[in-house]
Amino acid sequence: MKILFRNVRAVDPQMGLDCVTNIYSEDGFIRSIGSDEPEADRIIEGEGRLVAVPGLFDMHVHFRDPGLTYKEDILTGAAAAKAGGFTGVACMPNTKPPIDSPELVRYVFEKAEKTGINVIPYACVTKGMKGEELCDYEALKAEGLTALSDDGRPVENAELMRKALELSVDNGLIIASHCEDLKIINGGIINKGEVSKKLGVRGMDRASEDYITAREIALAASCGARIHICHVSTYGSVNIIRAAKRDGVKVTCETAPHYFTYTDEKLLTRDADYRMSPPLRTERDRKAVEEAVLDGTIDCIITDHAPHSAEEKADFEKAPNGVVGLETSLAVTLTQLYHTGKITLSKLVEIMSVNPRRIMGLPAVKIAEGESSELCIFDPDLEWEVIPAELHSKSKNSVFKGEHLRGRNVCTVCRGRIVYEL
Repeated sequence: MKILFRNVRAVDPQMGLDCVTNIYSEDGFIRSIGSDEPEADRIIEGEGRLVAVPGLFDMHVHFRDPGLTYKEDILTGAAAAKAGGFTGVACMPNTKPPIDSPELVRYVFEKAEKTGINVIPYACVTKGMKGEELCDYEALKAEGLTALSDDGRPVENAELMRKALELSVDNGLIIASHCEDLKIINGGIINKGEVSKKLGVRGMDRASEDYITAREIALAASCGARIHICHVSTYGSVNIIRAAKRDGVKVTCETAPHYFTYTDEKLLTRDADYRMSPPLRTERDRKAVEEAVLDGTIDCIITDHAPHSAEEKADFEKAPNGVVGLETSLAVTLTQLYHTGKITLSKLVEIMSVNPRRIMGLPAVKIAEGESSELCIFDPDLEWEVIPAELHSKSKNSVFKGEHLRGRNVCTVCRGRIVYEL
């Protein structure tokens, strides 16, 4: 298909690009930048208002497939991703059964072929995510994997985690760690602090995250391995990671939009849609996470898209943790960080497109002649309300429900095909 994006603001820091121009796509590739192609099959007028960036990539989602598809599946999860401007996602392996074998890896890749975007699975660090025996990393890598995780829980045995990190060096893989000590959490459901006291519920002490973050960094440093810290939420973890980077440890990390937007005061409503793991914390934590995004300590923004059914989320104290986020991530980042003057669009591209792919060892997506045509086209000023019923995800547990946001994806292009239009 021949597509011309006319008079769009093209932004790609990899190419030093930030200007209003034309982008012409043909047969899956960007054929020219700047030239007009009036004979294109489809012409999308940007009017100098729409922004074109390399397709976004979320390196931390949960698509619940196989086994928990009443919450989400690969097709509906991908539909949400496309609506959010993502041309690629990496889905965590805490499915039923967990993705710990070449057969299950192939299942995800094969089902993903129908989505029109790139859906890449993680595989487990340990068999069955039981924390007892390491998976066969060579066999998993042979299926095209680049990353491992037992996300949803840490590898509790530190020596087993150290061995996993040693093997990851040998295999060129990266391990992403869910940094929460389950014994410290001890049944807590929200951040331990004034709000948990007011509600009379058990809290999740921040030490659970800080301790495992420090442990993973120490283990990775001991064997020269790379370690990726998932969903950073505390000022303590931010400081630990910042110091480790300064000391040359090969550590990267991520956070989600809700951690630099909200605090645990949202839980005063006793609405389980504001419960996730790790939890919303204090204003000091929120500010620290935001500052870490701005100064580069936090490498990328992810969603930790974690669908649950309405029935599961109905009981505040018994509900599982997790929120959906693929369709709001770009808009919240624009609203909270770009429109407030805290980041540029080039910085947004780095943390939502460039860095996640680099960390996972995936090919870069660029706006350049000869490159694969993968684009997120958004209107940075389009104002809209988040209405859960209108989301593409099978589940509707959005932490941003009812919010009025500024900025929205309007068109997603993957492999030269328009896979989503608002």
